[in-house]
Amino acid sequence: MFRISSLNSLSVMLKLAIGLVTSKVIAIFVGPSGMALVGNLRNFIASLETISTLGFQNGIVKYTAESDSDEVALKKIISTLFFSLGGVAILLSLILFCFSGFWNVMVFGNNASYDFVFKALAIAMPWYAFSIVLIAVINGLGKFKEVIYTTIFGNIIGLLLSVMLILQYHTFGALLAIIVAPSLLFVVSFFYVNKEIPLFKYISGHSVSSDLIKKLSVFSLMAVVSAVISPLVFLAIRNNVIASIGMEQAGFWEAISRISTYYLMFITTVCGVYFLPKLVKAKDSTETKAVFWSYYKGIIPVFIVALIVLFFLKDLAIRILFTKDFLLVKDLFFWQLFGDILKACSLILGYNLVAKKHTKVFIITEFISMGIMFFGSKFLITLYGIEGVVMAHCFTYLVYLLVLSIYFRKILFRMD
Repeated sequence: MFRISSLNSLSVMLKLAIGLVTSKVIAIFVGPSGMALVGNLRNFIASLETISTLGFQNGIVKYTAESDSDEVALKKIISTLFFSLGGVAILLSLILFCFSGFWNVMVFGNNASYDFVFKALAIAMPWYAFSIVLIAVINGLGKFKEVIYTTIFGNIIGLLLSVMLILQYHTFGALLAIIVAPSLLFVVSFFYVNKEIPLFKYISGHSVSSDLIKKLSVFSLMAVVSAVISPLVFLAIRNNVIASIGMEQAGFWEAISRISTYYLMFITTVCGVYFLPKLVKAKDSTETKAVFWSYYKGIIPVFIVALIVLFFLKDLAIRILFTKDFLLVKDLFFWQLFGDILKACSLILGYNLVAKKHTKVFIITEFISMGIMFFGSKFLITLYGIEGVVMAHCFTYLVYLLVLSIYFRKILFRMD
């Protein structure tokens, strides 16, 4: 865990540095209003990502991890994914391309004209979707370093492309960079998977398994609820902020969300790359408890200390990451950071719901948390303005952590 966490820390530090540069460029050339549009597109793509992969990522990790030494089973997994997701990707691309005007209005509103962004997304989406699937395969094979190297190379490519497009086309360039940069990950992820598995030899129509699709559909249901509903809720909240208190305030929320995304990368990557396969392979409550507490003892304390330091350096962080136009973002730090500590503490429990296929509980808790987030932010905005959104974020993860802690109490607090 220490070796993987150290390499992951290097990857996250690089991504933080890259995020610093891109955030600064966006702040200078796009401003708070443009950043709100960028946030809307990010949320839309997050939902689209899950639809294009049918939410199979965690299932791919699970079944690849269980079949890493079984060539026949791996052929079945690769072939089934290639044909099923290939068909979905083609259909989705056609819908995006043919109805680009409709999606423009849905995501950006009536006053924006970014139809071409959705046509570009239609072309890029299949490559992006397959890169996500290939990374899940690498992860399932236990090649943790390769997953992190893929992320590092993808981030470097994304930085160069993003800066070029933003400098050249400003807001349009920022939107285009969000689409094009991730799809280039396909080249890197294909390289690493092909080193472990001769992909073209593993793809066969005879190896397609309807039974595997049924098994993966359990993960699909969980992923669709989480990764589709959540971004759509955030999109609705941002549009409500724009309508209630203005585009600039929505830009401030996007700014604190970007900062949050940067430091949460460490936690989410470690959970996805290291702890999820461990939870999948845990055979009983004792082994699961050991995974839980290795996370709480080894990861959470470091994370809390880092966020405390960030809180006291928030003014400096804003000036480095953005511009003086974003100084009001400092008022959002306390509730956002507090909420993210609660989120980090609940994350490992949420991953166990996925690993052990507690589908009903997963769906119920997701709907409850997103409902609290949506209605809580809507109510608190009227009382506290944009600060109400981050207050709702904090309260959401307090409830989420309490519910999951109660649900897993017999594992968390069992006496061995």
